[in-house]
Amino acid sequence: MQLTIRGAGQDVKVLSYLLAKNPNNLYERSVSGHLVRMFFSEFTDEEVEVTFFVTPDPIELSRNNSQTYDITSYINDREFVVSSIFCTFLRTALGTALNGKPKEEYESWVDHPFSLQFSFGPVASHLSDQELHGLFEPLGYEIDIAYGEIDYRMNFKPVSTARYITIKGMTTLQMGLRQLFVLIPVLDNYKHYYIDEKEVEKIERYGEGWLDKHPQREFILRQALRFEELYNMVEKQTDSDIKNETIPKVKLNDLRYEKIISKIDQLNFKESIVDFGSGEGKLSEKLGFVSGVKEILAVEPSESETLKALKRFEKVEKGEHFNMPKQIMGSLFYYDERLKNKDIIILCEVIEHIDEERLPKIMRTILQDYRPRVLLMTTPNQEYNAVYGMDEGYRHPDHRFEWSRDEFYKWCQRQDEHSNYDITFEGIGEEHEIYGTPTQMALFTRKEV
Repeated sequence: MQLTIRGAGQDVKVLSYLLAKNPNNLYERSVSGHLVRMFFSEFTDEEVEVTFFVTPDPIELSRNNSQTYDITSYINDREFVVSSIFCTFLRTALGTALNGKPKEEYESWVDHPFSLQFSFGPVASHLSDQELHGLFEPLGYEIDIAYGEIDYRMNFKPVSTARYITIKGMTTLQMGLRQLFVLIPVLDNYKHYYIDEKEVEKIERYGEGWLDKHPQREFILRQALRFEELYNMVEKQTDSDIKNETIPKVKLNDLRYEKIISKIDQLNFKESIVDFGSGEGKLSEKLGFVSGVKEILAVEPSESETLKALKRFEKVEKGEHFNMPKQIMGSLFYYDERLKNKDIIILCEVIEHIDEERLPKIMRTILQDYRPRVLLMTTPNQEYNAVYGMDEGYRHPDHRFEWSRDEFYKWCQRQDEHSNYDITFEGIGEEHEIYGTPTQMALFTRKEV
């Protein structure tokens, strides 16, 4: 996968400062095990050319993606084409230019237009050449589309589906890159990574100043966001609404609750549920509407959160199908006889707020003393932080840790020391082809004896 940026004209050497890259050095970084390289092939007073290469690790990719796609007869791995995954790998390398934050003495050049040419590929897209022209030409670019060559002596197919795209025009470096970071995922017909508040905000930020005016705006949003409820809401707005409304936001919390409720609905036993770390009662309230549930114990150590939950429950329109949750001031660190032998215990985004060394004792209390028929647990997938552009740190300042999928899997297996439970794993949120889903879920189901 590669992106080449070529600039021509007076003062074009400034591009190196806007990229924050020394033309005399080879840039080489590892991003989650995948290699990103950059070098300047030309650097004169009149012309500058810089190329970014991404070399994925095929072993790492194969662990997370079992699908292959026809790209050309000789390039048939889906992971080796320019797509949303390519943007993920390049985001750190191009961060200074995308954010328009060079050294102070070069800030005035951020808004300076240059004669720029962006070439990228190979691209595997379901869009026709005409549709590709319709995406780039309204932005003032000339577009050239080249097809990969095939050696027929090697018995390859007669038609190549790999395309290499070059766009040319007068634009600022920041604007050109932002347009590419929105439009490259639009070209891709593969599952795009999960969209939540941060991803929608990125679309808004990168699309500022051009996306609202683009004649294909709605199509771009549908392709880029890939979330049916979200883009359907956008479609229903009038043209004037679209100009004045922000893009609707989808919360990951809502998806977690929906997945938990859906999983509970599938169980034959759900009369009694314990919602540990219930906070202000959002999940407990939803549990109150689940058919077949007779008892909900909302356990929360914080008095202020408990009061918020009580107010929330009081405001619910009471009906014959709503079960009022019972609020309990309690903690995972203290045994409570009232929580024994319930059908379901839920820990939704709780364990990552606890020091890791204290968790085994908590798990022994739950699995050996409380002995629920089902323990349902969710926690962030640390690998997915790369999609948010997080090179370090946690998603929330109170998180004590965040685990990869493999770490979570192995930890869960260790907790069931007496093998009393069957453990299954699922993801929550739309799956990224490398990093999985933003939230991971484990379901402990007690074996019948």
